[in-house]
Amino acid sequence: MSKVKANGLVVVLSAPSGGGKTTVIQHLLKQGDPRYRYSISMTTRPMRRGDVEGKDYFFVDEERFRAAIASGDLVEYEQVHGYLYGTPKRLLQQWVQEGYVVLLDLDVFGAKALKKVFAEKCLTIFLKPPDLDTLVKRLQRRKTESPLQIQRRLERLPLEMAEAERFDYCVINEKLSQTVAEVTRLIKKTCAEQE
Repeated sequence: MSKVKANGLVVVLSAPSGGGKTTVIQHLLKQGDPRYRYSISMTTRPMRRGDVEGKDYFFVDEERFRAAIASGDLVEYEQVHGYLYGTPKRLLQQWVQEGYVVLLDLDVFGAKALKKVFAEKCLTIFLKPPDLDTLVKRLQRRKTESPLQIQRRLERLPLEMAEAERFDYCVINEKLSQTVAEVTRLIKKTCAEQE
């Protein structure tokens, strides 16, 4: 796929499970910046309590997901924790070409794939947990995974932390308000540098 030349910016937030990427994006969107858009991923993961179809994810079965891969409708996709996740291409590219700041929460390999496609139009930010205990407590508090699922997510942590060094920025997500402020600052800085 050729690199995208456009006025917008793709902002990818990655973090280990429970690292706060979805929460940070929700707070960014609440700021009311009219340039912000949220790119909704497609997944084969079952809906969790509180999930909303078309707002949190597009929930599909594996057959439909594989069809989207085959037809080239995804800009990237990965298998994470036993489920497929992917980013629909058409709307993402349209928003970037229209000059929007498109926010995505992806795993570390999804972030790498988008960086290849969008190059300087892609800002990657890794949210690091302050420590392992905090991360475990966050996973337990959300009550969406069994102890075995939490353990599987934690087994991926060393890989994710190693990949974090390849991101444009790493932000320690200890206090939410500070994290949101720092991510906002990095987005504004990157936008200003591209004007």
